[in-house]
Amino acid sequence: MKALIQRVSSGNVSVNGETIGKIGRGYVVLLGVRTGDTDEDAHRLAAKTVSLRVFPDENDRMNLSLHDIQGEILVVSQFTLYADTRKGNRPSFINAAPPETAETLYNVYVATLRKMLDPSRVATGTFRSMMSVEIFNDGPVTVELNTDQ
Repeated sequence: MKALIQRVSSGNVSVNGETIGKIGRGYVVLLGVRTGDTDEDAHRLAAKTVSLRVFPDENDRMNLSLHDIQGEILVVSQFTLYADTRKGNRPSFINAAPPETAETLYNVYVATLRKMLDPSRVATGTFRSMMSVEIFNDGPVTVELNTDQ
């Protein structure tokens, strides 16, 4: 699994012009699932996401986590994170998990986040939908977390 985490002042996601998920300060997470990922990967990645320390402390050092600032999180599925462009210019998505598997693990990741945080602090997009994502980067700070060995 791969999570591209962007520290944001706010973010939202909409489908067909309707906002379905909205957060204030926290993270927008673009989540990719690859073939071979497991529930354990989803749990571990969620724990790492909430514990990641990229918010500034009183000395303006990246020292605080999502927990510390009572931040929110917006998770958007993003199979294109596993694009392979080694052969030509058209990406191959052969490494991305099949949609049914990816959706299950996406839901495990989100459920784990909701157990670790107040569920009202976790918003999502709609799996397998064409979404518009508005991200107001803070910093900007972008970090990739993954479960690759």
